[in-house]
Amino acid sequence: RELVARVNVILRRARPAKAEPADDRQFLHGRLALVPASHTASFDGRPLVLTSIEFAILKGFLARPAHVLGRDMVMANAYAGNIHVADRTVDSHIRNIRAKLAAAGCTDAIETVHGVGFRLGRCGA
Repeated sequence: RELVARVNVILRRARPAKAEPADDRQFLHGRLALVPASHTASFDGRPLVLTSIEFAILKGFLARPAHVLGRDMVMANAYAGNIHVADRTVDSHIRNIRAKLAAAGCTDAIETVHGVGFRLGRCGA
């Protein structure tokens, strides 16, 4: 019996983990749209090409559109686990997101709240 129990434990560990349910939500803010399930973002119908980190940062802002997010919260949205990056790395990602959105026509996507962090702008609303 013990042998059978041990084999069952090993087989249970070897089974692939159940997939997490897909995030079917679509985030809309002004003319900015983000669909996590398909990992797509667009502004005014024009697709945005974002890196996975930029996508995660933007998703964090869209999940809490009325909140000011500090650098630590932006980093937590972008980097899973215990990965530590410099504060200026976050600034670089924010700058890149702003540039990509500005190229699409949204010049007020992410606002800086000096001494506190960042918040989502009107984005053409």
